[in-house]
Amino acid sequence: MPIQILMPALSPTMEEGKVATWLVKEGDEVTSGMVLAEIETDKATMEVEAVDEGRVGKILIEAGTEGVKVNTPIAVLLEEGEDESAIGDTSAATPAAPPAPKQTPGDEPSKAAKASNDNAAKAPVPTAGGSPPTSSAKPGERIVISPLARRLAVEAGLDLGQIGGSGPHGRIVKRDVDKLIAAGGASAQKAKGGGQALTVPQTQLTPAMSDDKILALYEADDYEIVPHDGMRKIIAERLTQSKQTIPHFYLTIECVLDELLRARTRMNEAAPKDGPRAYKLSVNDFIIKALALALQQVPGANATWTESGMLRHRHSDVGVAVAVEGGLFTPVIRHAEFKSLGEISNEMKELAERARNRRLAPHEYQGGTTSISNLGMFGIKSFDAVINPPHATILAVGAGEKRAVVDGDQVRVATVMSCTLSCDHRVVDGALGAQLLNAFKGFIEDPVRMLV
Repeated sequence: MPIQILMPALSPTMEEGKVATWLVKEGDEVTSGMVLAEIETDKATMEVEAVDEGRVGKILIEAGTEGVKVNTPIAVLLEEGEDESAIGDTSAATPAAPPAPKQTPGDEPSKAAKASNDNAAKAPVPTAGGSPPTSSAKPGERIVISPLARRLAVEAGLDLGQIGGSGPHGRIVKRDVDKLIAAGGASAQKAKGGGQALTVPQTQLTPAMSDDKILALYEADDYEIVPHDGMRKIIAERLTQSKQTIPHFYLTIECVLDELLRARTRMNEAAPKDGPRAYKLSVNDFIIKALALALQQVPGANATWTESGMLRHRHSDVGVAVAVEGGLFTPVIRHAEFKSLGEISNEMKELAERARNRRLAPHEYQGGTTSISNLGMFGIKSFDAVINPPHATILAVGAGEKRAVVDGDQVRVATVMSCTLSCDHRVVDGALGAQLLNAFKGFIEDPVRMLV
């Protein structure tokens, strides 16, 4: 039976995309994992892989076509023994929506959660090929999963029976595992102890001042209208939601950097200049490591708020804001508490470079347990950052500058950096946030502790 290749939903916010380039042509033989096309989203340019073997029977959407809705067939793959006559009306078929999420008896979701589930039913999540995602496997039922997906799921501690398969005939492929890991891994499958699936409700945002009223304030020849691109729209929606739904409060602490700067100089002088172990540390690398270790020392702050319960994260997955043209990405350093400063440095450089080229995969910038926004390189002394949902904290880092400090009865000159922690008061109370900041300060001012 011919297999539809669909416009995939490469991020939770994607509604449409552009078929940038086809890397195959009609009649080409393809194998599982082979890259078929490049798709441009609101965030990045992503590759679409085949999930099964076959031959490209027909390309339905030409390269360069914009505004292709998610779940729209873009090509048809023929299986062995099939020819073009088997395509028939497949190109015009519209994939059916997946079944609505099951409710636990007696579980009455909120109105916002119902609206969220209704929207999910109307806009099913598509895949790059094969059928829409299937429901979870029943007890005793054989789980069809690719070897790579099985290995990744086992490493992440996921329950295979709870993963929806989006490959042919409900097969679980790498994309399904990556998506669940990005959504929070095993914690996203079931609330620990409760047994109910977590539902994060959508929030109805208050409409802003209308365009007509704003335009009426200015002369027509005094401005030009620059349309919003997809990234700017998403940033506006998420940060508006953050400020309307998250009760922020702010804590500021000052860290003396002298020991850190001396350690950084010595480590960079001793570092290999080339080869796989080469690195060059920045102050930001120490900040990432220090925050990751502080979250392990103060685990109560390493959490996420949901209406169904608090998600207590086992690892410190630290997102770092990277400015790009027209917006920003927040690539995530996973399990940063276990990584050396050199590993963090090299991984951050690679992620930042791909972020600036808009080549990050969704799982590389989604999820995480906290964020860092560093404007010190721009000379900003201190600022308050807006929390990036679903995080409960974000650390705003200012510039290190020479200041007079009192050391006992002596006044001396030291390099001091101001750091402000924005906290979600639903998760982090004042005392808990202060503990986290003091733990962070301890690692920054005594950096040898990060090497243990």
